[in-house]
Amino acid sequence: MLNQIPTHMISGPLGAGKTSLIRSLLAQKPATERWAILINEFGQIGLDAALLSTDDTGITLAEVAGGCLCCVNGVPFQVGLNRLLRKAQPDRLLIEPSGLGHPAELLSQLDSPPWRGILALRPSVTVLDAAALTRGEPLPTSQLQALKHSGLLLLNKSESLTQAERDSVITTLPPLPLHWTRQGELPIARLPGFGAPAGFDPIQTPLPPTTAPAALGGVWLDQTQPFCMSQGNSDGWSIGWRWHPSQRFDLQRISDTLKGMGWRRAKMVMHGAEGWRSANALASDPLLFKPSEWRRDSRLELIFDDPQNEKTLAAAIGTCRLGPAASVVAPTPVIHLNDPT
Repeated sequence: MLNQIPTHMISGPLGAGKTSLIRSLLAQKPATERWAILINEFGQIGLDAALLSTDDTGITLAEVAGGCLCCVNGVPFQVGLNRLLRKAQPDRLLIEPSGLGHPAELLSQLDSPPWRGILALRPSVTVLDAAALTRGEPLPTSQLQALKHSGLLLLNKSESLTQAERDSVITTLPPLPLHWTRQGELPIARLPGFGAPAGFDPIQTPLPPTTAPAALGGVWLDQTQPFCMSQGNSDGWSIGWRWHPSQRFDLQRISDTLKGMGWRRAKMVMHGAEGWRSANALASDPLLFKPSEWRRDSRLELIFDDPQNEKTLAAAIGTCRLGPAASVVAPTPVIHLNDPT
């Protein structure tokens, strides 16, 4: 079994561009390497795996949805990482914690048994929204605590900033290596610790046995009805839906319906009239749909500051459905925590 696996944490606040950075790195992955990606999301449905879906056989995705990896999801995290490493046998591991999580605490866990020796932690990358910093928006305390573990600050969404604004942002940050960028783009050579290879241990290192949590619904008894899950804590409230892949949606109507709802974050991969499309936006951003390779199901997730009326939201989204498609393409494989294989 591989050991001393180079492990890169990609942390940062909600909406800063962590997923965009990972997508940029995946596009530059050496053909000779196998990569594993562990994704944590605040909501229960799980969208980032869908947004990162690819047909590259050298990439294995796993997701832990429903809160922060380091606290409420301790057992799912152990299960997910254990399965991911054994299935993928990766040369490199990327971990994306929730923007509402506590990355410094997660790093401490990864540097402790049973992961010490199996993983070789590299200095993390912290993705920051440079435009938001220019507007004076403060970083959450949990993200400030993680800065001291960073080997690189990726200042994303910086294309419209003047030199004076960039200079002003720098004065608010610790003296760490910086990279100004847009759309999360980063030359892979600048990823801290990229050049170090994984080791190999001929004796498989035993990992503690764990029990997977209850399964998220995966079999549609009625293909017209979605699965819906919501959850909340002091950081916010989320609601998400999954529809059978045969169900199609009017994406313009989706965009119009979501306007004015007051969400903090909207992420989706939807089967539209023109095929599969994804979108990922903060409250101040328009929904910009892009082609997606995901085919497993349609997913939509919204994060709010406070709980909302679930029936009202479901009814509004339901008006955007077009009906079933003539055919469905086979789904893209992703490791789920309730998958017994």
